[in-house]
Amino acid sequence: MNHLQKNVSLSEVHGSIDTTTRKGPWWKQLFVFFGPAYLVSVGYMDPGNWATDLAGGSRFGYSLIWVLLMSNLIAILLQNLAARLGIVRGRDLAQANREIYPSYINIPLYVLAEIAIAACDLAEVLGMAIGLQLLTGLPLVYGVCITVLDTFLLLFLQKLGMRRMEAFVIGLIAVVGGSFLVEIILAKPALKDVASGLVPRLQGKEALYIAIGIIGATVMPHNLYLHSALVQTRKIKPGAEHVRKALKINFLDSAVALNLAFLVNAAILVLAATVFFKTGNTDVASIKDAHRLLPMLGTELAPKLFAIALIAAGQSSTLTGTLAGQIVMEGYLQLRINPWVRRLLTRLLAIVPAVVVILLFGENEVDDLLVLSQVFLSVQLGFAVIPLIHFVSDKTTMGQFRISPLIMTLAWAAAALLVYLNIRLVIEEAAPFMAAPGHLVWKVLIGLVGLAAVLLLAYITLHPWIERRVQRASPQLHRSSGGLNDWTAPAFRHIAIAMDFSEHDQKLLAYAVGQGGKDARYLLIHVVESVSARILGKESDDYETRKDQERLDQYKLLLNQRGIESYTALGFRHRSREIARLVKEHGADMLVIGSHGHSGLKDFIYGETVNAVRHELKIPVLVVSL
Repeated sequence: MNHLQKNVSLSEVHGSIDTTTRKGPWWKQLFVFFGPAYLVSVGYMDPGNWATDLAGGSRFGYSLIWVLLMSNLIAILLQNLAARLGIVRGRDLAQANREIYPSYINIPLYVLAEIAIAACDLAEVLGMAIGLQLLTGLPLVYGVCITVLDTFLLLFLQKLGMRRMEAFVIGLIAVVGGSFLVEIILAKPALKDVASGLVPRLQGKEALYIAIGIIGATVMPHNLYLHSALVQTRKIKPGAEHVRKALKINFLDSAVALNLAFLVNAAILVLAATVFFKTGNTDVASIKDAHRLLPMLGTELAPKLFAIALIAAGQSSTLTGTLAGQIVMEGYLQLRINPWVRRLLTRLLAIVPAVVVILLFGENEVDDLLVLSQVFLSVQLGFAVIPLIHFVSDKTTMGQFRISPLIMTLAWAAAALLVYLNIRLVIEEAAPFMAAPGHLVWKVLIGLVGLAAVLLLAYITLHPWIERRVQRASPQLHRSSGGLNDWTAPAFRHIAIAMDFSEHDQKLLAYAVGQGGKDARYLLIHVVESVSARILGKESDDYETRKDQERLDQYKLLLNQRGIESYTALGFRHRSREIARLVKEHGADMLVIGSHGHSGLKDFIYGETVNAVRHELKIPVLVVSL
């Protein structure tokens, strides 16, 4: 486990596909850009989508096709915003959040993102297990446990490189799409009836629940993190012309890939409406029921294709879910763990609830759990979508590539629709429980969680606007100083330096020595932020703590060889508090600290650290721009 040394997304494959030297026909140049959107699109056709599509088609016929179409249009819009953020700013959504929001907001945003990934992985685990059961007869609980083995498949694909991983996933997508193409040909739906589903309407509360599940299954929050990072695997030439070209090609990539995903989802819903709803089987509430009734099409090929497609969909989705987890952890925490540990952790968070539900309630509850996981994803959409819109609307950071007023309006309208539907769903689902007698503790807890979620949503919506307005505000004029009186330049004899452990350390030391000269003493500070250090504090003796102390000792030796007296001190856990504590404890009369402004520092100074330290100390603080 270690902290990132480079502030880039998926550093092991960042810029690994060079688009700057490609020559030949235009279609070959386009091909090198294609890929990220296909990895994202598998999340739009995973087993969670199957559950909501089958439920919608069997219960309400073709009437929810319009929800699928609307969800797909929203997905194309939002995924292109995510790609724009990654291409123009070289930041993924998690990194951008970390830069603009304070840490006490980023912590719940990180937790929500991890929960969304776990919920998505839960759907993939259940889908693959069901597919294995339908194809081989393997008990569901064993199938769930077997899915942990796909950890090793991901590691193998990562070693082969990004393009081969993309090719593998596209192959799985082809299996899913081809299977349902055959299913639709066998079902022979009436095109007129299918077209009637494009007219917006909702048939009661249950239809709303399924519709929101479809939206959650389609516009997945973790895919926004994923796409903003995956586009950075393409190395593009600097300059506005090349950035503009990359944006256009990625738009085409997203439109093709996501429309293919829409056709797969529509095929599932149409299949359910034609085979089940039209024949009076409106109680088909599970994937297994659908598989059992598919022989109604007159061939045993249909259920086999259905099971094969389900396994392929689950396997392809699980690969991208792992990448999203890595992006979220590295972006919010600047922390990377071994890929197999990250994958195993994500998979166990999905397997445990699945096994518990199967053992306690039986296999019949699995499909309800699938739909619930998709509704849960939808509820979290606002916490990913709203910051994304803010970032791509900011002229200061996006420059000429800021989204147009029309796109901005459409994006905010989509966000408002998503938030409204989710709030309405939560209220309708919670109202009966809140109105029933008893369960006071649970009611209070639900109320507090709901209030916290609303406040968090309001904060992430308003904070960037307020921040930009404060920065643009003109400073007030001060009263006349009355002239300069006699004064003496201060002499600093004990200077603390917050070391960055980067190429900027030499600059920090130079500024510090420039203030105190060789007559001053210098305190070299670094704060350890490994998991062990956060838990054990001064008692930590992990690899990172030892290496950080060695680095400080090397600096101390180099300064002493130049005749400059220096000594070291490590801090633990909270950066700003530890820096302030060490400075006060050692009696330094000046602090030298580095800052990258709003783009952040690596490992040490980040976000609100500089301001927080400055307000804690009553000595001069020299902030060096790096």
